[in-house]
This record gives sequence, structure tokens and C-alpha cells, in this order.
Amino acid sequence: MEVAVLATPRDTEPRLSDDDRPDAPVRRDGFRRVLLVGLALVLVTSLGAALWMLASRQPWQSSADPEQAQREQVMAQTRQFMLRMGTYGPDLLDESGAMPEYRSLVHEVITPKFAASFDDQAGTAEQLVAQADVARESAVFSTGVSDLDPDSATALVAGTFTDSYVVKGERTPQEPVPYRIEVSLVKIDGAWLVDDFTPVTGVDQ
Repeated sequence: MEVAVLATPRDTEPRLSDDDRPDAPVRRDGFRRVLLVGLALVLVTSLGAALWMLASRQPWQSSADPEQAQREQVMAQTRQFMLRMGTYGPDLLDESGAMPEYRSLVHEVITPKFAASFDDQAGTAEQLVAQADVARESAVFSTGVSDLDPDSATALVAGTFTDSYVVKGERTPQEPVPYRIEVSLVKIDGAWLVDDFTPVTGVDQ
């Protein structure tokens, strides 16, 4: 005699894991979409804030300020003057023992009136280079404007002069000598030019 075994509903109903439930993928996909959208919004906000900070930086604002732009031009020309006036050496000498390129570079940033007195100083520098094989290099550490008018300005510049000599066949630099110089500039045809300079501390050329 055969006995039929009836399956109970608990035995026949398939058990579904959390991953097999029909609504699980839908919920996970929805969560991922929300997460991606949130991350995208954070990224866009961060980029916008960075661009706003860059646009608000002081150098950009200063370029729109006419007076600050003039100050920057004065400081740049003062820096060029000190670098050109205080840097020379044997490589600039011509066959006659003069340094025409050195004179020309300095003339580009000074007034015609100042050029006359500068040429006398340049003659002394040329003698030192030709006779003693001296070389000098100027370094500028800082510049600032102490007075500014529409056609004149006064700037302060600080840095060092470093001389070098040939010792036993090798060029040997000496200890840098600090300088602090007051530079007078005038505006001619829209360009700032050095008209004079006075040592405040340190050494003269």
C-alpha cells in the first residue's frame, strides 16, 4: 500500500534571498543614481567656488586699478635698472676694452639726462673689468614705491652685489654685499625711466 506524501505550502514555496527579490536591483540602481547625482553636484559646486576664488584674487583686481598698475610698472623698471646696472663682466668687453652692450642695456631704462652721468660710471666699471678681470652680478630681493605722482615716482630697492675675480685660473665669487637704494623715476612718453639713484645703505656701484 502506497502512502502519498503531501507537500506542505512551506515545503513547496521557494525561498528568495535578499539578492533574488525582484525589487532589490531596482532599489540598488536607484541608490546608485542618487549617489552619482549627489557627487556630480558637489563637483560642480567645488569647481564654481574655485573659479570664483581665482577671479577674486588680488593680482587681477590690482590690474584693474590704474594707480596699482603704475606702481607695478615703477617697481618693474626699478628692478630692471638694478639688474642691468649691477651686472657686467669680461664677456661684455669689446676689442677696445669698452662694454657697449652693457651701456646700451642700461640706457634703455634711464632718462637721457641721467645717461650722461651713468656713462662716466660705466667708464670706471669698464676699467675694472679690463684691468682686473672683475665681474659683478646684481640680485634684487625686494622693491617698493614710497612716492607716486602722475609723472614722477620714488622707489626703494634692496638686493646684493656679488663680485668675482680669477684666482689660480678659476673665477671665484666674493661675499655678496647688500645694498638698499632709493631710485627716482620720471614718466616720459608713457614710459617710466630712471632719472637718478641714491644709496641708502650698503655700497654704491
